[in-house]
Amino acid sequence: MMVIPSIFIPEDWSFTFYEGLNRHPDSIFKDKTVAELGCGNGWISIAIAEKWSPLKVYGLDINPRAVKISWINLYLNALDEKGQPIYDGENKTLLDRVEFHESDLLSYCRDNQIELERIVGCIPQILNPNPDAMSKMITENASEEFLYSLSNYCALQGFVEDQFGLGLIARAVEEGISVIKPLGIMIFNMGGRPGQAVCKRLFERRGLRVNKLWQTKVLQAADTDISALVEIEKNSPHRFEFFMGLVGDQPICARTAWAYAKAGGRISHALSVYSCQLRQPNQVKKIFEFLRNGFHDISSSLDLSFEDDSVADEKIPFLAYLANVLKDISFFPYEPPAGSRRFRSLISGFMRTYHHVPLTADNVVVFPSRTVAIESALRLLSPRLAIVDEQLSRHLPRQWLTSLNIEKTEIGKHSEEAITVIEAPRQSDLMVELIKRLKPEVVVTGMAQFESVTSSSFEHLLDITREIGCRLFLDISDHFELSSLPSSNGVFKYLAGSPLPSHAAIVCGLLKNQVYTDLEVAFVISEEEAIFKALCKTVELLQGNTSIISQYYYGCLFHELLAFQLADRHPPSQRIGEKTRTSEVNGFIGSQKSILDRAELAVNESDESPLVHMDVDQSFLPITRPVRAAIFESFARQNITESETDVTSGIRQLISSSYGYPCDSNTEFIYADCTMALFSKLVLCCIQEGGTLCFPIGSNGNLVSAAKFLNAKIATIPTTPEVGYKLTEKTLTGSLETIKKPWVYISGPTINPTGLLYTNEEISKLLSVCAKFEARVILDTSFSGVEFNTTGFEDWKLGATLDRLSSTNSAFSVSLLGGLFFKMLTGGIKFGFLLINQPSLVETFHSFAGLSKPHNTIKYTVKKLLDVGEEKRGDLLKAISEQREILGNRYKQLKQTLQSCGWEVLEAQAGVSILAKPSVYLGKTIKINKGASTQEVKLDDSNIREAMLRSTGLCINSAAWTGIPGYCRFTIALEDGEFKRALDCISTFKSLVE
Repeated sequence: MMVIPSIFIPEDWSFTFYEGLNRHPDSIFKDKTVAELGCGNGWISIAIAEKWSPLKVYGLDINPRAVKISWINLYLNALDEKGQPIYDGENKTLLDRVEFHESDLLSYCRDNQIELERIVGCIPQILNPNPDAMSKMITENASEEFLYSLSNYCALQGFVEDQFGLGLIARAVEEGISVIKPLGIMIFNMGGRPGQAVCKRLFERRGLRVNKLWQTKVLQAADTDISALVEIEKNSPHRFEFFMGLVGDQPICARTAWAYAKAGGRISHALSVYSCQLRQPNQVKKIFEFLRNGFHDISSSLDLSFEDDSVADEKIPFLAYLANVLKDISFFPYEPPAGSRRFRSLISGFMRTYHHVPLTADNVVVFPSRTVAIESALRLLSPRLAIVDEQLSRHLPRQWLTSLNIEKTEIGKHSEEAITVIEAPRQSDLMVELIKRLKPEVVVTGMAQFESVTSSSFEHLLDITREIGCRLFLDISDHFELSSLPSSNGVFKYLAGSPLPSHAAIVCGLLKNQVYTDLEVAFVISEEEAIFKALCKTVELLQGNTSIISQYYYGCLFHELLAFQLADRHPPSQRIGEKTRTSEVNGFIGSQKSILDRAELAVNESDESPLVHMDVDQSFLPITRPVRAAIFESFARQNITESETDVTSGIRQLISSSYGYPCDSNTEFIYADCTMALFSKLVLCCIQEGGTLCFPIGSNGNLVSAAKFLNAKIATIPTTPEVGYKLTEKTLTGSLETIKKPWVYISGPTINPTGLLYTNEEISKLLSVCAKFEARVILDTSFSGVEFNTTGFEDWKLGATLDRLSSTNSAFSVSLLGGLFFKMLTGGIKFGFLLINQPSLVETFHSFAGLSKPHNTIKYTVKKLLDVGEEKRGDLLKAISEQREILGNRYKQLKQTLQSCGWEVLEAQAGVSILAKPSVYLGKTIKINKGASTQEVKLDDSNIREAMLRSTGLCINSAAWTGIPGYCRFTIALEDGEFKRALDCISTFKSLVE
């Protein structure tokens, strides 16, 4: 073998490595495609080819002279003394089996799309004490000293392992993941200087199973400078591991080793050979493919090391799925508030496949939590009396649990006091006795474990509730198993053979995952169409929707359980009909049904004919890179600390810089999955205090409908077209003079849905009027943050105004409601916050438990984005600027299209929606399809929305939603293709109207 000074001379390091390779069975390399990293003079590549007969060995080295010497050594070993090829038993020569190429780690294989089955490497693991030296251009004409340093030292690679000198190994592993076949093996020499745990973790956190093949001690090369390791110890708590000579068994730190070596002593370190193989290789490959495409900076947060295989089996597939989602989609698509259709289909598919219950997606409604599902159902039905399992009642409103009013109330009386909840033990015979005696209108209960095995207890509950006309919600959360071998379940046995009776529904909270014990999603199953639709509308009004990321997580678990199953292998279950009712079942009260019917909520759409949604407050513009990175990192991390999810300081800074809102020690910060849930609780506080909720004409229709649904006392404050339907001192004063205990809702700085802005002067005057009448103010900033025309607008500075007004009027308060949806362009990630400065109001708010709070992964994402925003990072600021420009252009395009089609358009400055009046269409006729027939309709304010929907597939909000006579609402934050389609729909509608 030939060697020259500029390449690494074979010694203990490489000999130990070869010994480790020898520990593998002979079949390890047989007929395999192999790459050796840092091949030096090529002796290991040649030895592998000679001993194990691989299909091909690629010897790779960044040192061009090493590659030339390797080729020379290959020919010296492949030819006999006469220069003739030496053939092996398969009639091949070493020249057939081995190639050498200049390559920075695996770049040659990646560039030439070579898939490998084995990767072996013996590469440098100490940082160069002179980092600048490593930045020189590597050429064949470089100095011998520089080229030799490539064999001893590595440069910083941008990995967390750099601090241990293992950055080059880390990069080699990640490059290896991209080119190795799923069952491939990587084998590396690992110097034990950083400590065995650190060495092992390098592989495990990247999703590899590790097997230590061989370990020994070797003397530290005398010409290797370890001062870089000494410097690392100086600046961190980490201590490297060296030994005094080969016989010492007590480790010493790098500083001691450096001093001992300087004094003439010989130091050694452990040297191990690790063999590693990907666990769940296809999924791990997807994760690293995502990280390579612009997200390398978060790779240090990735942790795929798991002591429990069941945790790995759950989390790795989800990370792979999330990586695919974030890579493939430019925005989070519209999902119905009742839950992602894909997620609901997976739930129903699981029920059909594992429990033979023939459900569809239209039998499933998704809620943020079991508690929210139960409370929402009770608010929908507004029963006089409900009996609730004591294990399910703890988060219900305190007022329901303390009321003693179990007698029938007057017809039409529906307030917080109208619902009385009686707690009951979780035992079916005792529950049945209470039902018979008290005759409630709604029963919510779970089942003891011993009762859940057979269907008899369930059937007994169904019979008794049917007899007295009572609705039953049965909680199965404790007995629902996300498993390929779920335990026997009596409820599902019953449902496999009989339809779920119309008076009954199933509630299930999903909490039993292996990774996040507090990540919850719930669903309600109903086979009655009326209750299904009503629950869909209820969750939209009271919650907005359920976290899409949480649905993704559990959806991934359901998918894993269904993916390997053959579709339609089992014939559908044959079910007998429902038993005849003996009593009328409690329905919805008239006012609730009327509110739900009149509210312009989500339109159910089929997969075959997707609609264009200009009726939702969501941005479908491209998700920014910082948002993608923060979402993925929140799940990629393990052992996230409390401080890393504490968003309070960031929110405080945000609202201070954006609005000047004052915070002190009395300020309560409350967080929820979305602002709608927080607003609903504020409405309940208003009701509890006997207040009147005052909405300006031209407020968000969903908020107004939610307040009506909750039976709040509502007053309307007039607004006029002369000022763009803004509130003014005069109109506000005139309204509040006649209202006792007013609660005033103000949307700002961006007014939703008009898109105008309140200036600092205007909001100060409005707050002064509110203080005069001792009003409580809900200041909703949720729709602010995307101003595209700020001429004449100055940032709010509420601090001085609020301090002055609060000091003279203790009853006056301003609660600030907000979210990061538009402010930080979070796409489909919802996060709501509420700041309350009034202690008595804080106490009232917390009396309404059951708020669906954001999961730690969401809070981690939000904190990362707040930190990026505070740092004023260029990529986020650029994205925000670009999207403001997009929205400004969209406004101009939509305005032009609407005006050309005969609509009167209101001027807008900000937000994602504009208002327009279809003046030229009113009184004209259009033919629309209704089922199989065609109907001619005369257009007016009440049917313009349905006419446009049925004739073009465009969803807008009508004047009934905006509250402004004649004016419809159009949102503009659509994906490019959808926005163009929306403009075409508007033009098409014009051509269809006679």
